[in-house]
Amino acid sequence: MMDSKRDKDQDADCEKITPGLLKSRTGEFDLESILFLKLRGLGIVDLGCIGECLNLEKLDLSGNNITNVAPLASLRLLSVLCLSSNRISNLEPLRNCEGLQNLNLAGNIISSIENLQCLQLLRKLESIRLKDNTYNYTNPVCRNAAYRNIVLEMFPHIKVLDGERVVGRGSELYQLCKDIDETIKAGSYKNGQLVEHTDCKPWVEDNYWELKRSNNAIIEEAYKQFNDVLHECRLLNNRASHVISQTERSMSLKKQPKQYAI
Repeated sequence: MMDSKRDKDQDADCEKITPGLLKSRTGEFDLESILFLKLRGLGIVDLGCIGECLNLEKLDLSGNNITNVAPLASLRLLSVLCLSSNRISNLEPLRNCEGLQNLNLAGNIISSIENLQCLQLLRKLESIRLKDNTYNYTNPVCRNAAYRNIVLEMFPHIKVLDGERVVGRGSELYQLCKDIDETIKAGSYKNGQLVEHTDCKPWVEDNYWELKRSNNAIIEEAYKQFNDVLHECRLLNNRASHVISQTERSMSLKKQPKQYAI
């Protein structure tokens, strides 16, 4: 009964972030010494004293019941913030988190583009996530047909939106693959039925991908030397396996108890 009561008290404490909870989770007695903090899925409703962790850089509060993010306003060094799967609609306090680079808000109740305007002051912001197809997280604002284009216009400096690169290395390839995929899907179905193309031909000849030997004498010699070395390696491997096998057999015989004839 005592243990059950203690567990219930601990669960109740988790509804609000307290110095005791932070100390037990991080081992730090000075809240300003905490740099990284993960408080995922604890049923937290009240952020309590989280604002006292002034040097916090990475914070994960996903999977809770948070509605008010006001205590986060003092975390100016925060660079990574995950608030996915909560009940947040007002982002105004986050305008003060000037060091924020990566923000995950998927799975909340952000209803309009106007709710995002306060984030335009965050000049270091590179990644915003408002929906996550992996976990089926989204926000009402994502239902807007022009949502993606509007967000990209509002935040011209971001590199990643909803997990997809929009600028920088890999973004053009990602967009190309996405366009090809959509084109293939559009051409593969007619009246909801998959269309089979019996006259499809390969893009290249059958032997196109086969490794062709070069006439260059240097390359030929290198190729020969490589094969010789590979052959020697295989021989050494066989010898090593044989020696190991003999050693193991010898050791097993030594471990057997001696038998004496009477």
